Amino acid sequence: MTSFREKTFHYSATVTSLIQRLSDIITIFSGLYITRILFHEKFMPQDIIMVLASIIVFQMIGGFTDFYRSWRGVRITFELRVVLQSWVLTVLITFGVLSLVNIVNENIYVCSSWFLIVCLGFIISRLIIRFAIGYLRNKGYNTRNVAIMGSLPAGVKLAESLRDAHWMGFKVLGIYDEENVPLDTKIPKCGNYNDLILDVRMGKIDRVYIALPMTQEKTIKEVVDELSDSTCSVVLIPDIFTFNLLHSRTEEINGVPVVSLFDTPMIGVNKLVKRLEDIIISIMILTFISPVLVVIALLVKMTSPGPIIFKQQRYGIDGKGIAVWKFRSMVVMENGDNVIQATKGDVRITKLGSFLRKTSLDELPQFINVIKGDMSIVGPRPHAVAHNEQYRKKIRGYMLRHKMKPGITGWAQINGWRGETDTLEKMEKRVDYDLEYIHNWSLALDLKIIFLTIFKGFIHKAAY
Repeated sequence: MTSFREKTFHYSATVTSLIQRLSDIITIFSGLYITRILFHEKFMPQDIIMVLASIIVFQMIGGFTDFYRSWRGVRITFELRVVLQSWVLTVLITFGVLSLVNIVNENIYVCSSWFLIVCLGFIISRLIIRFAIGYLRNKGYNTRNVAIMGSLPAGVKLAESLRDAHWMGFKVLGIYDEENVPLDTKIPKCGNYNDLILDVRMGKIDRVYIALPMTQEKTIKEVVDELSDSTCSVVLIPDIFTFNLLHSRTEEINGVPVVSLFDTPMIGVNKLVKRLEDIIISIMILTFISPVLVVIALLVKMTSPGPIIFKQQRYGIDGKGIAVWKFRSMVVMENGDNVIQATKGDVRITKLGSFLRKTSLDELPQFINVIKGDMSIVGPRPHAVAHNEQYRKKIRGYMLRHKMKPGITGWAQINGWRGETDTLEKMEKRVDYDLEYIHNWSLALDLKIIFLTIFKGFIHKAAY
């Protein structure tokens, strides 16, 4: 039997989802209408086609990313990031398809204005929905009483975050634990596990979060069995946070729930967004720098003997081998099991090569690697195979940086960690930044890194 409070919660989630859908449809339609007004143009029949196509694509993407749901417990910044990222993908797909079939041949200024107006509309509408829901929950509508079973740090942190976020509609009653050890928190302690079971059966608690270590499996099973004789929702906080998680997520495989500890964010829509980003930006950059590429190629050929392009074996995504392209900057072609990093005053580096390396111009041919799909514009910088084999044995989690395609620029590089890594500490710092990038990846972060690279990432005193 489902409780009245549980029915109310599901009904509220359904209504919220419907409001989100309607607001998005209105935002997309009104965005183009406002754009036409701003440009003193009439709303044409082809505009209906554009709006309907974009709404259909946006709704389909919504099915993949699941952004039409209750965002209770999720920060507004994350919700907006998902929605705006989906809108970027929608615009690319919609105009790409309609342009191919010659249905739409729109002015770039109109398209850009529509895109930005809709982005602004999404932000405003989602903030209004959040504010309205938060206001109702603060007034006591659709609130839920929750309790924490156990005293794992993850459980205590969850209790504190729920207590401070009133807009989420959760009222934290307290922590139930068998231990008498005082907790470093202002969350009250309500009793032991028997008290928890009794309070649940009396209808005082709507949801229980179990925060116990894996070693107490027997206790967890016993309490869960007791709680099954109620309508209370029970949520297990996995005791996996002692691991250095990398983009962890839960999923179901053939009916079996699993939790990934080390995984890549490049799945589903994220993978498509990342690939479109790489192709579009790489084509734009290659078109712009093509004269520079020709001049550098001629200078390399004229100033020292040897090939123009140096292809060095590196590890790509998932540790698969790739050949990374660079303008040759040395008189030698080291590509074996013993690659010596370039150092200050290295005699192997040509005069032109020294300039190319300091300005990162030697790496421009890697945009061809991006077009081929071996690399990405933004990602962990690829190291020589010999260095990978050396450091994977010394730095914990080193190989996890290969859960994404290697990049021409990266989070570590714009934070000053590029060039020679003559100490283990320097390499550890670079790896830390690489893993931080993978953990927090987003289209916005990529664009931020590209923007910062233009101003401070090309020239660096540590590059030899």
